[in-house]
Amino acid sequence: MSIEDKVKRILAERLEVDPSEIRPDAEFISDLGADSLDIVELLMSLEDEFDIEISDDEAEQIMTVKDAVEFITKRL
Repeated sequence: MSIEDKVKRILAERLEVDPSEIRPDAEFISDLGADSLDIVELLMSLEDEFDIEISDDEAEQIMTVKDAVEFITKRL
């Protein structure tokens, strides 16, 4: 499973959205309906899934699916 597929799976589970709605340019809040707590939980799930750490400053830069995939790719 690719990084993007894993990110989409986590998003679909966490935000209870249809995976087909999750596009690379989809913003977590405006497009996928996440709130601030969802974002924190999402980032924690990504940290666990990929065994990485995301600082608060880095987290502020991760706004879309593509941002998350690119960030994770650089860390692995």
